[in-house]
Amino acid sequence: MSKFKGFINKFYWIFEISRRFSRVDRKGRSQATSKLATLGICFGVMTLIVVMSIMNGFQMSFIDSIMEISSYHIRVSDLNDEQFLDLYEACDSNKNVLSVTGFYEAQTLMAAENEREQAALIRAVDPSIYWTDKGFARELKMISGSFVLDNNSIVLGSTLARKLSVRPGDKVNLFVLSGSDDVELFSSDRIFTVSGIFTCGYSEINSSYSFISLSDGMKYFGNDAKLVYGIKIKDSNSDLHIINALKKSVPDCKYQSWREYNKTFFGALRIEKNMLLILVAIIFLVVGINIYNGMRRLVFERRNEIAILSAIGAESSKIQSVFVIRGFLTGIVGSFSGVILGLLISINSSFVFTFASKIMYGVQYIITAFFNPENLMFVHENSLYAVYAGIDAKIILSEIIMIALFGIASPLFASWAASRNVLKLTVAEVLHDE
Repeated sequence: MSKFKGFINKFYWIFEISRRFSRVDRKGRSQATSKLATLGICFGVMTLIVVMSIMNGFQMSFIDSIMEISSYHIRVSDLNDEQFLDLYEACDSNKNVLSVTGFYEAQTLMAAENEREQAALIRAVDPSIYWTDKGFARELKMISGSFVLDNNSIVLGSTLARKLSVRPGDKVNLFVLSGSDDVELFSSDRIFTVSGIFTCGYSEINSSYSFISLSDGMKYFGNDAKLVYGIKIKDSNSDLHIINALKKSVPDCKYQSWREYNKTFFGALRIEKNMLLILVAIIFLVVGINIYNGMRRLVFERRNEIAILSAIGAESSKIQSVFVIRGFLTGIVGSFSGVILGLLISINSSFVFTFASKIMYGVQYIITAFFNPENLMFVHENSLYAVYAGIDAKIILSEIIMIALFGIASPLFASWAASRNVLKLTVAEVLHDE
């Protein structure tokens, strides 16, 4: 108990001295440096949170569409009839598995009645998938018609439908179709009626994907067509753990994680995010250097007080802690303010970008009206702001904590490095200089 009380007394002494130094510097250059450092940490944390949240939302619009519509979290293929039952039983007993969906895939050259042609990937799925798979329905948004897969009905991606110039009710022919030996490569009899047109967050799916029913897939893809099972799980990061669990129940099958599917694309997104994080984090480095220089000047200005404290018996480490506490408080105040501002902007990112678009348009309009009024007809709002406003920011708690800790550590380390000069000062040197 006495040790704890002694620690509290030491901390109180350090904090009180630091507070008195701060009060004395309230109107001096040191206080201005402290305020600028706090603002630098605040705006650095705010900027990093906003940028990372917008980037997360931008990337997840791609990743979610790929996982929910295209790749699934886990793919299982090369199963026989007995393994098929074992797989369903193993997935049903695993609480982390959300759904298991079987599908066929084939490549096709699709031809419309207007003689337009377009290469596409055609996937045969259970007609009820749009109502039983919540993730699939969330990412795949119908913009025309409905997701109905009756006999010889087909649902097309929005870009694919536009290239073929077709609408719901129009006919398309699977003119060229990949498959086994019993499938005719060229045929004009594989006629499908467009029942709906969809869109999602990934343009590649919009431009190449189409859906038909499982029964039509079995009919047109041939007897050797392989049924692939797509598994969706609660946590995408636990895919490898679930694959290992499924391999114990259903061995001798081919398992493919979402990490392997579009591996290059996911890797590029990860590199882009990491590089952006490094570039924006340089803000903290610049602020840390400014705090280091300001703290060194503060130590020099307070050399008389440091000498007096040393003369009355204060340890050098405690005197150094006085300046470290000041840097720590700068980081705490700056990081806390930056986190609050960053979260507010991220949550209201649509409003912020729309408001910024209006401001920029107004400024541009006033300048053009004043200096070059004949060109007012060419002044328009920047369409990129509308694109940014349409991105839903995704806030990840672990990243927010990491950014806040980085904002605290930067001034703390800078203050510690700058205050090391305290250990080199002696009373005799200070009095000699005076």
